[in-house]
Amino acid sequence: MTAPIETTGAAAEAQPEAVLEGAGKGQIEGRSLGQIAWTRFKKDKVAVAGGVIVVLLILLAILSRPLQAVFGLDPNAFHQDLITPDTSLPKGSWGGMSAEHPLGVDPKFGRDIATRILEGSWVSLVVAFGATILSNVIGAIMGVVAGYYGGRVDSIISRLMDTFLAFPLLLFAIAISATLQGGAFGLNGLPLHLSVLIFVIGFFNWPYLGRIVRGQTLALREREFVDASRGMGAKAPYILFRELMPNLVGPIIVYSTLLIPTNILFEASLSFLGVGIQPPQASWGGMLREAVTYYKVDPQYMIVPGLAIFVTVLAFNLLGDGLRDALDPRSR
Repeated sequence: MTAPIETTGAAAEAQPEAVLEGAGKGQIEGRSLGQIAWTRFKKDKVAVAGGVIVVLLILLAILSRPLQAVFGLDPNAFHQDLITPDTSLPKGSWGGMSAEHPLGVDPKFGRDIATRILEGSWVSLVVAFGATILSNVIGAIMGVVAGYYGGRVDSIISRLMDTFLAFPLLLFAIAISATLQGGAFGLNGLPLHLSVLIFVIGFFNWPYLGRIVRGQTLALREREFVDASRGMGAKAPYILFRELMPNLVGPIIVYSTLLIPTNILFEASLSFLGVGIQPPQASWGGMLREAVTYYKVDPQYMIVPGLAIFVTVLAFNLLGDGLRDALDPRSR
């Protein structure tokens, strides 16, 4: 048998240093949940493309009025010289497209379609974001309260959700919007129309998020960190808003990105039916309503606002799907 090799004291002392030196070169850093989600999201090229389009749309909506002021654009400026008097249609082909009016002009009045699309963008996004925020605030509070307390409180809030979900929302929205068209609460004109749309769409859509939050809260309230907070004497409001609510941010963000396109379609539908944004204020749904009369002879006027709605809704849906996959720890 060979004798065991004995290491000298110097070698034994040098070995840990070598190990530490190698460990320093290959140091492993921990990643937060946000970093993990961002890594997953970046791998989804379709979702990234949707996010880029959403950011560009938001920037266009924010800069809509400044751009109009800088370039001297007016969405309500008439150009009767570009309209054929006999037919009220734009002169030239493709709805009067030209270098000055790249998307053409609308029939009868000759207003620039590109400027009206730009003007309508901020209207749609203000209504969609405002209604989404209202739905999220009400739904998150009601859902987390129902899920945490349970019992009779849960039953009452759940029945309230069922009642709101039973409302024929479209008919109800049409009735309220039509009733308040003249003026209410000291508001009139565009501020009134925006406020009514945000309230109607947001107030009656909160039960959907409320159910999601309630289900998540039912699972979270049995977790160890909640028991630890109770054991340390934390009161219910602290547990609800400091312990449970931060863990519900992921589902709320995902649902919001999927709710925004729904609200955009809802606002466009109400404007199309004549009970949303009123002329002369430009809106995508209102442009579609005006295009119904001319779609056979001037399809360009219907295609442009239709594409604007389609691209916006598609981009938000792609972004929402990507965020859902990135924030879901069970996804691969």
